[in-house]
Amino acid sequence: MTRDDIIEMVSEKLRLIRTEAGYTQDKMADIIGVSKKTLVQIEKGRVLAGWSTVVAVCALFRETETVQFLFGNEPIEVLETVAREGIDYRRGKTFGGKIWWRELIRKNGYILQQNILSKHFRILDEKHYRIYSSFDEGNAKHRFRELAGGK
Repeated sequence: MTRDDIIEMVSEKLRLIRTEAGYTQDKMADIIGVSKKTLVQIEKGRVLAGWSTVVAVCALFRETETVQFLFGNEPIEVLETVAREGIDYRRGKTFGGKIWWRELIRKNGYILQQNILSKHFRILDEKHYRIYSSFDEGNAKHRFRELAGGK
C-alpha cells in the first residue's frame, strides 16, 4: 500500500465517512481544513484529497465503520507505516492485534503480525508495544530476526 493508494481509498469514501459521522459538507470541510468547494470536488470524484487531508480524515474519523473497514482498528498505524517506511517505532502501545491481525511468528517475547486488511506487518514486544512496522515482508522478517535473535 502506498500514499497514492491511501489517498484514492479515502477520497472515494469521503462522502460515506462524512455521512456516517453525521456532518454537513460545510461542517466537514471546516473540520478537515478544506473549502466546501474542494470537499464537493473530492466527493464527486473530480479531484483526489491531498495527503494532509487524508491524514486528518483518518485521524479525526478513525472510529467510523468506514475508516475501520479500510484500515482495521488502527488507521493511524497504517498512515505512520507509509509515511515512515522502515523506521522503528519505540513504545507505541497497541491492543495486541486481537481482531485485525494475523500472528506470523512469536519468539523470545516478540511477535510478528500482518494486518488482514492493509496487509502491512508489525513487530510487537511482549507488552504489545509496537516496535516496527512496514509493508515490506522481507524487511519486517529481517528486523524480527534482529530483535528476537536466531534465523
